[in-house]
Amino acid sequence: MPSKRLSVVVTRRLPDAVESRLSELFDTRLRSDDTPMTRAELAQAMQGADVLVPTVTDALDAGMIGQAGEQLRLIANFGAGVDHIDVATARQRGILVSNTPGVVTEDTADMAMALMLAVTRRIPEGLAVMQSGTWQGWAPTAHLGGRLGGRRLGILGMGRIGLAVARRARAFGMQIHYHNRRRLRPDVEGPIEATYWESLDQMMARMDVISVNCPHTPSTFHLLNARRLKLMKPTAVIVNTSRGEVIDVNALARMLKAGELAGAGLDVYEKGVDVNPDLRTLPNVVLLPHMGSATVEGRLEMGEKVLLNVKTFADGHRPPDQVVPSML
Repeated sequence: MPSKRLSVVVTRRLPDAVESRLSELFDTRLRSDDTPMTRAELAQAMQGADVLVPTVTDALDAGMIGQAGEQLRLIANFGAGVDHIDVATARQRGILVSNTPGVVTEDTADMAMALMLAVTRRIPEGLAVMQSGTWQGWAPTAHLGGRLGGRRLGILGMGRIGLAVARRARAFGMQIHYHNRRRLRPDVEGPIEATYWESLDQMMARMDVISVNCPHTPSTFHLLNARRLKLMKPTAVIVNTSRGEVIDVNALARMLKAGELAGAGLDVYEKGVDVNPDLRTLPNVVLLPHMGSATVEGRLEMGEKVLLNVKTFADGHRPPDQVVPSML
């Protein structure tokens, strides 16, 4: 590596402590405002940087990576998911890609449970009554929801986050079921008393709650399509804290509107801020603005991983959290 300090471009505002440390270690260009870069701005940034630090809001497709300057050698993503980066094209160009795995596991699992509770206990409806000042006092039949204990939870994707959701749900007295590419080892499956379903269709038809915890890949795009959603019981609830692309959200909205599903809690959306308008008006839907990993602790840990990846690369070694196409 050359002796000069690496040129690092950061595409979004990061926690102050992370930005300060990056500026101390490298020739760092920070983002002055917290808005996503345009494609033109991204292309310009990739022309002059040795290292790019993007986030999930930056679409680094093959065309964008093709415009990168010859000196760009590392894309150190601030986040675990890399489906917004064409890792294969980057690899062909000799550009390494790193991410921040494992940091958001507990935070995202907490949010999945929060959404389950919010939907089943009708928390937003109660909050709206209190904020509007229309509450008339306690009544035996007012705002009745349902308890989580005893319900069947079907987890789609039993990776780190899926397991963390399972442990929490078990403490709430839920029965744990899951569908995954591979069955868990007995020593992992046993403590959470989880039941494996090889058939996703069969699991969908029998669950009271579905939690989506799988990544977005070509094979999971609209994995929960209209046909699969119609397999669910009309009393069932679906929660998604993973990737919006996994669910056909238009089909989901139609079913919720028709009363064919009891409710949904969503933190992620297929088209970003362009959310299906029907979802905004339904009382049995809880929508959050991609808050699953939004904790101070989590963001700082993500920043620390980015720093470690870039510093290790600057020292002439491969980043510890390097992503390769075979991992996806």
